[in-house]
Amino acid sequence: MRKGVEVPLVPGDRDQFEAVIGSGNSPQKHVGQVADCPAERGWGRHHMARVVIIGNASGGKSTLARELASRRDLPLTELDQLLWQSGWKLTAPELYARRHAEIIKQESWVIEGLGTRDSIPERMARATEIILIDLPLWVHFWLAAERQMSWADGGLSNVPASASTAPPTKELFKTMWAVDQEWMPSIRGMCDAAQLQGKTVLRLRSIDDLDAFTRSL
Repeated sequence: MRKGVEVPLVPGDRDQFEAVIGSGNSPQKHVGQVADCPAERGWGRHHMARVVIIGNASGGKSTLARELASRRDLPLTELDQLLWQSGWKLTAPELYARRHAEIIKQESWVIEGLGTRDSIPERMARATEIILIDLPLWVHFWLAAERQMSWADGGLSNVPASASTAPPTKELFKTMWAVDQEWMPSIRGMCDAAQLQGKTVLRLRSIDDLDAFTRSL
């Protein structure tokens, strides 16, 4: 991680994050317990589906979305492409809202990313299936640091928002902390409500979960 980036961590996250940095190991060796197997839950494969893939930054959403959209022949939207303009400037709210509304009214899609906070409930309401990538915060931090370094070295493919430069590391980490503390509790609540409504909701809580689900597609 670059020097000068200070992000507040709760004690458990700080201990695990520092342990991994000190060991030089990747997050895959520090994952939590694997949830129930997606393949055994009858995860949908029909083409007329609207799939939301949501979670904090640097959790593998884009990679999973591209794979799932390809396997199920569904159109894919990456919300970073709508949210950001050149130089990491936000799209005008009214323009983002109009484009988002046009996309979610379609009959089938895969939409990955967070987008604006006020657009999440309407996206969730329209979805038929929801995938919540809910890794520990320290894993998101680790993966974000790896991505920033790969970007700086010119070795990153499929860059977020098709940007020519990486986002400022300090601001990225501050945003990830805010999402974890302020956004994720309500997102988890929306997932719980969607499941009670009978929608298919899958929670991926570790790298192992993510890999297992991808293999099951």
